[in-house]
Amino acid sequence: MTKPATGILHAIGLLVLRVGVGGFMMSHGWGKFSKVLAGNFEFADPLGLGPEISLVSAAGAEFICAGLVIIGLATRFSAAAVAFTMGVAAFVVHASDPWTMGAGASKEPALLFGIAFLALVLTGPGRIALDALIVKHWKKRGAPQSD
Repeated sequence: MTKPATGILHAIGLLVLRVGVGGFMMSHGWGKFSKVLAGNFEFADPLGLGPEISLVSAAGAEFICAGLVIIGLATRFSAAAVAFTMGVAAFVVHASDPWTMGAGASKEPALLFGIAFLALVLTGPGRIALDALIVKHWKKRGAPQSD
């Protein structure tokens, strides 16, 4: 078994990934989040939960969870929420669209975002994250931790 990468370049790489995809996802989700704030709940209902729940869930994942990924707080949970949302977007909402970008809609943006956030679910946020500071604090206090 190989030792996990823990060097500074690894930490910076994960930071760049988190901030990059998180920032783009937040800008993508801002329109949905604005609709929630305005009380406009007209939205698709891809999973049969109702348009209100679908909009709040998508806005929460795409805007709030993406923001948490940027700062590295509850990173794996937040990235999983975004990855799931992108899976629904790619395989349910855009089910009949082509795989790659063309003149119209496609699965490609959702798949690209989904893959990046899935990578963060698997790797975690890295050392330059609030999650890492919290774990470091818990270790100092001797509190139990899980991985």
